[in-house]
Amino acid sequence: MPNHVHILISPKIPLSRITNGIKGVTSRSAKSILALQQKHFWQDESFDHWVRSPEQFDTIRAYIENNPVKAGLAAHPEDWPWSSVAQPLLAVQPPTPHYPAANSHIDDRT
Repeated sequence: MPNHVHILISPKIPLSRITNGIKGVTSRSAKSILALQQKHFWQDESFDHWVRSPEQFDTIRAYIENNPVKAGLAAHPEDWPWSSVAQPLLAVQPPTPHYPAANSHIDDRT
């Protein structure tokens, strides 16, 4: 997507460490490629969502994969070159760890 990124991961380290790393590396690269002098490339915020079941994982994966199609950037999910659909070796699989109970009190922002 030209103005945002979706990732679906099962982190084993704090999420903030992952997002800070991704934003740091990609920001430096993008600013170099685009010859930008601005201090910030990414917004400070990010929105996470706790996946509670394999079915919900599949729903979120389908949403992410279809996002470029919905935005008119690709005719089919596999046409978007940065998608795991276009690169089967990177295909996302549902995690096997314990999912929190559906009635747990974890904040959803989606």
